[in-house]
Amino acid sequence: MNVEMSAHQQENLVEIQNLKKWFPVQKSILDQILAGRKDFVRAVDGVTFNIRRGEAFGLAGESGSGKSTIGRLTIGLETPTEGTVRFDGIDLASQNEREMRHLRRRMQVI
Repeated sequence: MNVEMSAHQQENLVEIQNLKKWFPVQKSILDQILAGRKDFVRAVDGVTFNIRRGEAFGLAGESGSGKSTIGRLTIGLETPTEGTVRFDGIDLASQNEREMRHLRRRMQVI
């Protein structure tokens, strides 16, 4: 079966580039003073992928591997430590909360 996709369907709806999300490790005040530096859990570290319009996309991995964090970053519920998330060509980092609420009506993560 030869099915040609229109140019509109071939466009990327979601673009994720070098996405990182690091969470600080909570330490006691004494440990913070003695260590002199902060430690981080690298939940997501350098992820890049695109999702075309009309395409289904799935993530699989072990418990704690960052799947839910990637989902939350993709729909703007978390702010990336680094990297970009674009939805329909719009950089989510440039949107205010009102604009994000409007965009989220078009997004879904299960």
